[in-house]
Amino acid sequence: MRTDPAELEIFKNLFHSVAEEMGAALRRSAFSPNIKERRDYSCAVFDRQGDVVAMGDHMPVHLGSMPKSVAAAIQSLSLGAGDIAVLNDPFSGGTHLPDLTCVMPVFPPSHRQQNTPRPLFYVANRAHHSDIGGAQPASMGLSEEIFQEGLRIPTVMLVRNAKLQQDILAMVLANVRTPAEREGDLTAQVAACKLGEQRLQEMAQKYGPRKINIYLAALQRYSATLMRSALRQMPAGTYRAEDFLDDDGYSPQPVRLQVAIAIHGDRATIDFTGSSPQCRGGVNAVLAITTSAVFYVFRCLLGEDVPACAGLLEPIEVIAPEGSVVNARAPAAVAGGNVETSQRIVDVLLRALARALPHRIPAASSGSMNNLSFGGIDPRTGAPFAYYETIAGGMGARPSADGLSGVHTHMTNSLNTPVEALESHFPVRVRQTSLRRGSGGRGRFRGGDGIIREIEFLTEVRCSILSDRRRFPPYGLAGGKPGKPGKNVLSAGGKARKLPSKTVFTATPGSVLKIETPGGGGWGKIKTSKNRKT
Repeated sequence: MRTDPAELEIFKNLFHSVAEEMGAALRRSAFSPNIKERRDYSCAVFDRQGDVVAMGDHMPVHLGSMPKSVAAAIQSLSLGAGDIAVLNDPFSGGTHLPDLTCVMPVFPPSHRQQNTPRPLFYVANRAHHSDIGGAQPASMGLSEEIFQEGLRIPTVMLVRNAKLQQDILAMVLANVRTPAEREGDLTAQVAACKLGEQRLQEMAQKYGPRKINIYLAALQRYSATLMRSALRQMPAGTYRAEDFLDDDGYSPQPVRLQVAIAIHGDRATIDFTGSSPQCRGGVNAVLAITTSAVFYVFRCLLGEDVPACAGLLEPIEVIAPEGSVVNARAPAAVAGGNVETSQRIVDVLLRALARALPHRIPAASSGSMNNLSFGGIDPRTGAPFAYYETIAGGMGARPSADGLSGVHTHMTNSLNTPVEALESHFPVRVRQTSLRRGSGGRGRFRGGDGIIREIEFLTEVRCSILSDRRRFPPYGLAGGKPGKPGKNVLSAGGKARKLPSKTVFTATPGSVLKIETPGGGGWGKIKTSKNRKT
């Protein structure tokens, strides 16, 4: 059957709309501010092989890595109608432990009568849970091994034949500080999967499985063709770059990320050989994260209308040495690999590509998700609480425009928690949320400014910070200046002390934490005019 270009565009948008509607349902029905306010979740649609065919406009770090989770679910379990798998194990398809992924097969509506052996689609969603156990509240603290970071869930059946498996749910809830919130968020993920199943079955009823399969394959071919065309337009050669994380939280030594991008015709090889070995601290990234960052960067080279399909990676080979910080082995700690190292992978990829496409690549953005988490006992209720947020920074200046200020960039696409929601849910007072004026790098086009977030704790809390770009500022390009590095300061008892980029501490009531996030780098030299003699 031949495919029609107009109909291909229709199917592309139909699949995308399913992922978007799943996300809207997840957001509306979730319990935690992290999901319903910050929107720290992602949804996607996959074909029967488990290859992604449509992504919601959600979190790049989730979306590019989610295919590994779908593959793990398909390989580990025999998923039937009404079944939903759940997992978070970073070494078996996951990313870091707070990210729980649900995977559901979608069979044609009449499969029971026809005894259809294979699903027509899979749907999946991933949501960051504000606590999944472990040594520190919110499960994003400084750790030396994954066992300290929280409950590690292999691929298991959360829903079997449309019935929630109460033993699996009980096992999860027994290991977290906030079980009611976790149950609400997890069942919201289940509901989102079921909505995706319903919408795709309606589509199958309307168009028929045969036609849908033809257009699913056509979308994969189309996205691969577009990527090959983009690669052919790039100058052939090998482009190298390196960048650094400040440290791993235990050793003061910087963590190197090194890449060589080889463009040869309509193919590319992305080689991270030379990057630091995996670390003691939790900045290690698993292969799914590294692949996700590559997917994001090369997708950015194409237009917005390009389908976000697995075909985009078909002409791209990723080499990430096992045992390195970009492909860590168990039982490495990985909480920060998902949030911090993913950002630095993007930075080093863009720095290398700037040598090939100098007038298309922006300067470095803030380069950190500035992760803040804390927890304790809420004096208003006597119940435990756990909170997690990422804080925005400055966008890097572009070759034709200034960078934006106070925005989440690259691998994150969430929002800041509104002050009203934060103060309502938790025993804190927000003293300041403002732009950090002048933190963007100077240049012909200026980098965006970071943010100042100042929070007073009204009860004793155990607090964790996973941040970066405190030592190595976001770089400028084409003569532009770097953005200002970030800063973390805790004030208590009339004294202020500077905190490391990655730390865990106890804050007493009345303590004030001030986080200043990095600004983006500048782009281009500032033009100066010489005074003429008269």
